[in-house]
Amino acid sequence: MKFTPINIHGAFLVELEPREDSRGSFSRAFCLREFEQQGIQFQVVQANLARTHQAGVVRGLHYQEKPAEEQKFVRCIAGAVYDVLVDMRPQSPSYRNVYAIRLDNHNRLALFIPGGVAHGYQVLEDNTEFMYMTDQYYTPGLEKGVRYSDPALGVQWPLPPRDVAERDERWPLLEPR
Repeated sequence: MKFTPINIHGAFLVELEPREDSRGSFSRAFCLREFEQQGIQFQVVQANLARTHQAGVVRGLHYQEKPAEEQKFVRCIAGAVYDVLVDMRPQSPSYRNVYAIRLDNHNRLALFIPGGVAHGYQVLEDNTEFMYMTDQYYTPGLEKGVRYSDPALGVQWPLPPRDVAERDERWPLLEPR
């Protein structure tokens, strides 16, 4: 795997390094040793799969507070998403930076997301499947969020947002910078 730092401190774009032959290809999708070589401590405790039926749906932007602050490793395995990260760690040098990228089953890119960074995505194709692994268990009461439409973030969603969860519509707006 190839790890490329992005504009969010501690986050990486992760590319596969496929080995190809006449049958197709083989790629390592996750390797604890390779993460550790990047200085990333990431012990997976959950793997989650979200299937979304219609393009335009927005899920997120979510994160968890300490002591259940979760790191995530995410990948779109079928279809396509517009993936968005927002650094919500006040002590971070990249506090409130936004990063967005298309993840799909053709480019096969993934993101490693440190704890305290809000994550969400918009589905770009019908019947999209999105997988994410976490190093903490989901803990009700410690979830936090950033409103996907917050003008302080300036996220330009590729499609008109639809079917946003009620709680995601209610996250408080950030103070303007």
